[in-house]
Amino acid sequence: MATDIQVVIDCADPARVATFWASALGYVVQPPPEGFASWEEFLTSIGFPEDRFNSRSAVVDPAGQGPRIFFQQVPESKTVKNRVHIDINASHGAANEAEARDLVDNKVDELVTQGAIVLRDYEEFGERTVVMQDPEGNEFCVQ
Repeated sequence: MATDIQVVIDCADPARVATFWASALGYVVQPPPEGFASWEEFLTSIGFPEDRFNSRSAVVDPAGQGPRIFFQQVPESKTVKNRVHIDINASHGAANEAEARDLVDNKVDELVTQGAIVLRDYEEFGERTVVMQDPEGNEFCVQ
């Protein structure tokens, strides 16, 4: 029996980071419960304090295959390198090395326009990896 998992990411601005990762992974921000037009409407209905509306968010795979990623607001900022990170395999299925390079370049360019930054770009064992940071400084790789 498979175990359902979710990945949890600490951050300062869950809505912003969730929006970034939804786009980066082809996910969607998790919709509100049935019967509610927005999370704000749902949270108001259960008496959740308005000043905490952005204390959490989540993204889900619309195909239902990948794990849910949950973003929770924490008071402290990121200070050291992540011990766990997400990799994006943008070159999967490329017909050749040139196509793989183009796919990685396109994904990196897309993510930079959404607030990510490139830390380094290297090749090792015949595979190219671009190490990046999301808008809050969490490291991830694009291959």
